Amino acid sequence: MTIKQSLPLVISCLFVGCASVPQADSINSQKAKQLVPPSDGNAAIYVYRSNSVVGAALKKDVWLDGKCLGETARGTFFYKEVLAGNHTLSTESEFSPNHLVVNAESGKQYFVQQYIKPGVFVGGANLKLVDDAQGKKAIGEYTLAQDGNCSKPTVSLSQ
Repeated sequence: MTIKQSLPLVISCLFVGCASVPQADSINSQKAKQLVPPSDGNAAIYVYRSNSVVGAALKKDVWLDGKCLGETARGTFFYKEVLAGNHTLSTESEFSPNHLVVNAESGKQYFVQQYIKPGVFVGGANLKLVDDAQGKKAIGEYTLAQDGNCSKPTVSLSQ
């Protein structure tokens, strides 16, 4: 292999790494993993990011109803109990946030996967609602991240 052919490989290796975010304490993490039904009149929303190597070096903000839920890295999740009704989850992407509206019913649990999309510049993120089996499996495997740490504390829902 010539130097000209190996240079892109060497350069890409310099940028490989895994982002990390502050973790919640182990007691709160284990409590969230118990998947206890929400209190009366409320729903539970779990947002997780898989352990995929795609975008592993990126941290991405997640907002709930425009307020910072936290910053994700691979293999992390957030838990939030909310009043029943419509709630908007948002995540940062290349040019503007992507939004997902969840019509949360009282007593139910919702599992939302944040996934990284390869992009033109740095890679974007998006959100999708997943079935209970997939969501519960992910929560059991991942670590609860400390909430409230975002690069921007709020996001506009009108974008």
